[in-house]
Parts: sequence; structure tokens; C-alpha cells
Amino acid sequence: MSGRLNGKVALITGGGTGLGADFARRFVEEGAKVVITGRRRELLEKVAESLPAGTVFVFQGDVSSFEQAKAMVDAALMFGGKLDVLVNNAGIDPAGTVVEIPIEQWQKIIDINLTGPFLMMKAAIPHMIKNGGGSIINIASLAAVRNIPAMPAYSASKAGLIGLTQATALDYGPYNIRANVVCPGPVRTEMLEHSMAGLAQSLNTDIGGALNTLTRFVPLRRPATPDEISGIVVFLASDESSFMTGTTSMLDGGASIVDPCGAAVSSAGMNWGGGK
Repeated sequence: MSGRLNGKVALITGGGTGLGADFARRFVEEGAKVVITGRRRELLEKVAESLPAGTVFVFQGDVSSFEQAKAMVDAALMFGGKLDVLVNNAGIDPAGTVVEIPIEQWQKIIDINLTGPFLMMKAAIPHMIKNGGGSIINIASLAAVRNIPAMPAYSASKAGLIGLTQATALDYGPYNIRANVVCPGPVRTEMLEHSMAGLAQSLNTDIGGALNTLTRFVPLRRPATPDEISGIVVFLASDESSFMTGTTSMLDGGASIVDPCGAAVSSAGMNWGGGK
């Protein structure tokens, strides 16, 4: 690796699994010291043990608590002496339509996916100002701009995160604090494969077959790998992106540009309007 993050200290929420764990690995490879947080300590420790000693600090906590958010930031300051990069990655995605979802479940999704990043930024930004600037990377989703059936809370939380990020970029740009959003589409992690088990069973196929169905209208015809998402997160954390703020990067294989009606027609070997 090129050492693009040499000397930087990063805090990554939701760092024990999936994309968060891969972000931690890439950040360490690029020279950063990293604090990873999450609610399950055993998963965080497993990630830390897989990386060189002294490069990762584990802090168990819940981003929906401001006291714990402040403690996470304090842990990064203790570990690295400063805070250069905040990656708000923690999130949950239970399903349920507006009528079906319990109010308590709605509130929990909003608390973790939207209020959590707000609390983390509220705790981190004063220290970034003292340090002369920083980079905030908020992980949203394709669901922020294209809805998933029966997931209104998740979609609303991720759409709100885009607005929150842009407001933060506007208010704190004068302090050399940049805030950007990354919106992944489907990424082949253990979590995605687990969620595809029901589809695979209903289609009488394996996980690969389910993923082919999932992505059949995506221009690149496949899910992303974690590395394909962590690459842009490293870029946004680095000085290479020093003039980028308030942006929303769609890492979705082109899914957000597709008209599903037109895609359905073309999948039948036809052009729109009935011609071959």
C-alpha cells in the first residue's frame, strides 16, 4: 500500500463486522491508527487481533448514547493523541412497512442510523477544529435514494444522513472539516449472504444464484466486494480528496441509473417500444 493515511488517527463505528472491519484493515494498511467501536466486544477484538499490534484500539459502545459517543472520541484521543477521520458506519436494517413496524423499532433505527452519526459528529467536531481540520465519512446506502420495499425506517434514516452530512459540510467547511457520504449498493459480505438465504431457498438455488437474481438489472451485474467500497473511503479520508466536501458517492454498480421497467423489457430481449 502507498501509506496514504500515514500519521492519521481514525475512529470507525460498527467496526466489528462487514464493511467496518474492512475499513479498519485498509486504514491500517495505509498507515493509520484506528479505533473501532461497536456493541459486541468479541467481534471487535477478533478484528483487532487480525491486524498488527498497536495499530487498533477496541472500544465497546452504542452510538445512540451521547455519553458513549463522547467516550469513543475520548478513546481515539487517548490512543492517537488527536482525531483526523471519523467514519460513521454503524447501522441496522430491520424491515416493516409504515403500518407494520413497531414505533419502538422505528425509533431504534433512527437512533442508530441517523441520530448516531449526529452524536458522533457532535462529539468529534470540536476536537477536529482544535486539530486544524478533519474528514467525516458517513456510510449511507443505495436505499437513501432508491427505496427498498417494506423498509421505510431504513430508507428514511439513510436519506436523512445525506442531508445531515451536507449541512455539516456547509457549517464546518470554514474550519477545514470535510463531510462526505458514501452510498453502497449490495456488497458481498457475510451479512448480505445471510440475508439472501431466504431468496436462495425460494428460487431453489444457492447464494450465488440468489445474488445473480438480486443484481440482474444492475449494469455491472454483480454485488461489490468490500475492497471496492473501502477504496473510496480511504480516498475520502486521505489528503487526496482535500477539496471534496458535501458530496454523495454512489457505489452501486450503476443500480441508481436504471429504470426497472425498461430493464424488465430489455431482459426479455426487447427494446423499449416493442422493437428488437
